[in-house]
Amino acid sequence: MHPAFSVIFLTTLIGVGQGLFLAMFTVESHVAFAFLPEQPHSFYAYGSVLSLLFLVAGLIASFWHLGRPERAWRTATRWRTSWLSREVIALPAFMGAVFIYGITHMFSFSPVVGAMPGGAPVTLTFLIGSVGTVLAFALFLSTGMIYACLRFLREWNTPLTVVNYILLGWSSGFTFATLYAAYVAPHLVPFMAGWAVILTLLAFASRSASLIRNARLKPKSTLQTAIGIKHPKIVQKTQGSMGGSYNTREYFHGAKPVLLRSIKWFFLFAVFLVPLVLLSAGIGGRTSGILLTAFVVQYIGLLAERWFFFAQANHPQNLYYQSVA
Repeated sequence: MHPAFSVIFLTTLIGVGQGLFLAMFTVESHVAFAFLPEQPHSFYAYGSVLSLLFLVAGLIASFWHLGRPERAWRTATRWRTSWLSREVIALPAFMGAVFIYGITHMFSFSPVVGAMPGGAPVTLTFLIGSVGTVLAFALFLSTGMIYACLRFLREWNTPLTVVNYILLGWSSGFTFATLYAAYVAPHLVPFMAGWAVILTLLAFASRSASLIRNARLKPKSTLQTAIGIKHPKIVQKTQGSMGGSYNTREYFHGAKPVLLRSIKWFFLFAVFLVPLVLLSAGIGGRTSGILLTAFVVQYIGLLAERWFFFAQANHPQNLYYQSVA
């Protein structure tokens, strides 16, 4: 498939925003159970603002993918059958939850509204954060299933697609949260970095599994089966057109195999290896420069990973539209 940079920025930016919010709520959850010391409301409030900025940036990027942006609202009307419609509904709902979560912390409005079975208090912000967490994973699921539900694109048609979207967004969000903590709450850096390392390792295992799976895929259709001739050396010279078309532009990336291999190894190093080393180096204290480098390198790697994700998918129509006259 031809990678669309608007979708690449959309999925990576909202992934960071979702992961950052989950990091904020993880801290509040640990505080509720007395695993971490109490944090000022400003910590959650400003973290929510940063999460919203990533989400808004991703939303803006998505409009560049629309031919008629003024009709974008219509994408939400097919929510019963379309994962894209569900994503369009889940994203603003999640953004609303993040906004309310940030506002309540901004004004320190967090009354106790109940208690857990173990006696831990349930505050209003904890309740809103719980709703936001459900919406964050609903958004991850909707985004991943847009691609995983396409049976004819076998590289995407696997549960690993959804798992990768969740873990890559989660880990990048915690990497940014570690950087954020280095500036506003240095005592939380080891906690955030530890979670970031765990999530990055899980994302590495999941993404590696998908790469191994896709490398072993064998095409169900070939030129031989398409035309019913069993000759081993069938070569298509032309598709009958003198130039490119929508099919040749949008369903194939046009890059050489050596570029695909290079991008694959680049994102494996940039998304996983380099951040793991830098996070481990910065886990012991306020090392904002190292943590900034970790996030920047990882995000650049995520852009490459998402480009590779789209480019690797081989549409069956490319059997026919593989060359021009």
